[in-house]
Amino acid sequence: MEIINIEARTFEVMLERFESFVRKAEKLVDRNKSKELDGWLDNQDVCLILNVNPNTLQYLRDKRKLAYTKFNRKMYYKPEDVERFINNLKSE
Repeated sequence: MEIINIEARTFEVMLERFESFVRKAEKLVDRNKSKELDGWLDNQDVCLILNVNPNTLQYLRDKRKLAYTKFNRKMYYKPEDVERFINNLKSE
């Protein structure tokens, strides 16, 4: 094991900078908590709601009949967009 000696003031400065970094990271986490995907529906949810298979859902996305958002290679849908799609089907 290697032992390194540093001055107390240097250690205090390092500690202050680390604590500042932690506070900034916590602020970023708090700011992004409101951007979580709560309330959004994934492919499985929408397939169950619309009673369609994943291929049909893909077709609806490709034809831009159903709005979606892609996040980390996964598709998400706003409930109001799915409801709008259902209402459009009923009115046809």
